[in-house]
Amino acid sequence: MPRVLSCIQPTGSVHLGNYLGALVNWVSGQHDGDVFHGIVDLHALTVIDTPGLIGTQTLELAALLFACGLDPDVATVFVQSHIHEHTELAWIMECTVSFGELSRMTQFKDKSARREAEFVSAGLFTYPALQAADILLYDADEVPVGDDQRQHIEITRDIAVRFNHRFGDTFILPKAVHPKAGARVMDLQDPTSKMSKSATSDSGLVYLLDDNASISRKFKRAVTDSDSEVKYDIANKPGISNLLDILSASTGKPVGELVSQYSQYGALKSDTGDAVIAVVEPIRTRFQELMQDKGELARLLSIGNERARNVAAVTLQRAHNAIGLLPRI
Repeated sequence: MPRVLSCIQPTGSVHLGNYLGALVNWVSGQHDGDVFHGIVDLHALTVIDTPGLIGTQTLELAALLFACGLDPDVATVFVQSHIHEHTELAWIMECTVSFGELSRMTQFKDKSARREAEFVSAGLFTYPALQAADILLYDADEVPVGDDQRQHIEITRDIAVRFNHRFGDTFILPKAVHPKAGARVMDLQDPTSKMSKSATSDSGLVYLLDDNASISRKFKRAVTDSDSEVKYDIANKPGISNLLDILSASTGKPVGELVSQYSQYGALKSDTGDAVIAVVEPIRTRFQELMQDKGELARLLSIGNERARNVAAVTLQRAHNAIGLLPRI
């Protein structure tokens, strides 16, 4: 059974695209491998500087992951900052990666360029070293990533190879794998763009914690086109195609079957909103239960934190031994 690592930052609210595109697969795949899911709050420090916010968002994200169906007795759900081995190994990774390698990372160049007139955290530059520590600590065999993250897995492998060459075989080389295809969810107001936390307006985003009335309203206002034919055609009818994709993912019915059931946009919008409500309502209810019982939520998190800490401690000690650091007395 392969060990699989997937992480998520506690930044912004989880929306329908996150759920249907990724979290559904996290839940369905938790029995197919030895899965580790980290809430990487330390990475979020590159974009969050408001006191108290990151802790609140970390707790809410943990509650949402459990509410979506991750079982703490099966999937290892942990908080990055609760496992001190992450930052300790990150320094060793920084000493193993070169300035030139970090300089060539596309994500740093893109993000720093966008913030040219603002404060640019050095954490954006050294981010790949901490990410390498996240991955290598857990002896991950597979890391599901999109194309925009493949460079991070490549540099992690380069760091591991260099460390192993210098100090002997210590780290398992992780493999980037394409995650199981999730639903294609686009912005309801701009169906040519993916539903994203970085959208300039919330009007096209459906959040998992939106109330039923808000969800219905957003779907009724979804952008379609001036035509009246219900047809799946991403290029020419992106709005209708998006609604069909969402309805299909929410009901389990094939798009081809759904197309034949509709002759009007209004009914399609209404039914899609109702189907999404049926999916997110139990998630929202369980989330609220967990947020009202912080003791239970802490207990669930402690299960994953302990399991993650036990694995991480062994790996970090292996790295210390390989380097030849003076053992603690």
